[in-house]
Amino acid sequence: MSTKSPLADPRSLLDALRTGTPLPGLPSDAVKRARSLAAEPTSAPPADVEALPEPLALALLEGSVLAGKPALAEALAGSGNKGLAKAAKKALYRLRSRGIEIAEPARPAASEPPRPMVSGPEPLPALLTSVDGTGERVLEIARPLRGGGVEAIQFLYSDEQGVLRLQAVELSRGEYRRVVKQATRPSADAAVEIPHTEALERLAAAAGLNLRTHIAFPPGLDTALRHLGVQARDVPLEIPPPEPEDERLAHDAHKLHEELEMRGWLPPMDELERLAHKVDELEASPLALTMAQRNEELIQAAHAQAHAFFESPAMRQLYAGRLWEMAHHFERLGKEQPARVARAEARRLAHGVTEPPSRYAERLYEKALLVTLAERQAPSSRGRSEAREDTRAAEQRRAQTAEAERRSPGGIILP
Repeated sequence: MSTKSPLADPRSLLDALRTGTPLPGLPSDAVKRARSLAAEPTSAPPADVEALPEPLALALLEGSVLAGKPALAEALAGSGNKGLAKAAKKALYRLRSRGIEIAEPARPAASEPPRPMVSGPEPLPALLTSVDGTGERVLEIARPLRGGGVEAIQFLYSDEQGVLRLQAVELSRGEYRRVVKQATRPSADAAVEIPHTEALERLAAAAGLNLRTHIAFPPGLDTALRHLGVQARDVPLEIPPPEPEDERLAHDAHKLHEELEMRGWLPPMDELERLAHKVDELEASPLALTMAQRNEELIQAAHAQAHAFFESPAMRQLYAGRLWEMAHHFERLGKEQPARVARAEARRLAHGVTEPPSRYAERLYEKALLVTLAERQAPSSRGRSEAREDTRAAEQRRAQTAEAERRSPGGIILP
């Protein structure tokens, strides 16, 4: 007897989304979006559900029915997708038969004539910078204004806290296109263009992280979300399990630190301080060692600290997410090999693979060791502290130009 495909049964497909079962017959990006909504389908935005392939939309609709909530079915009953609208009406009938109150369809007022559809200009592309060593990046979205101009809104957001601050400026569409051209010029800190819809999804997830971490919205974020039609949604990043080729690819993970976009990545400041303390201990050791032996001791100490830092599941997930995002960024820059290596290392970190040890992590701490040794050249303790800060800042600037040169004709600071 043949087994019914989960794609043909909304309830089976809903279970597959919630359990992470592979669904090779559907687009991976759509499956990823559907998984993020499947946990709480009753709160899924109807527009997001309607945009999914029909089997996935029907699965989420089934989830809302099972929960006894009619809101999603009520919204989708008027969908332009005939199959989805028909299923939503059946869902409402099922809910009504269970004694659940269903809202009557809204009827337009007789005195209010239907408004003609007005097609506006295509949305302008958004801009997204790479992730820096602290997990921060900049997202810039253009919102059309009456009269033909745009409001260019920049959001600085973190993968640990959400949106940290924003700024906006009004530009003409021509000025904004010049901003895009300048920001995407090949350089160490080049931004990439992303579709407007993806930018809104990223903003929703970033604002959702504010809610999860109880970090207050920065001034102006509520207004910006309302104007852009974005609702904050907590969408945890899901990284798939390791693949057979990952171990071979991850063997070169240390080379990621040679990429311009990742040269400034360093461990957190408290880890730099801890490593500096360890270097002090080794240099004060009474053992008579050659320079080569001392250097080997220092490298081993750096590697040991790297292994200890990445033993923490939270740190592994955090850096796996950063590498996963950098893989997307590398792909958009046309850097296929770094993208493949970053994905492989991200999968290994996210799923706790510890053998062989992460060369990405070891190289991160080798760079930290270089920073620590460089500050030893300072003549005083105060000078050492300043040198450490200066060296760290130099690693992270990645040859940035002066701020005055980075302003567009409209005055916005480019990513």
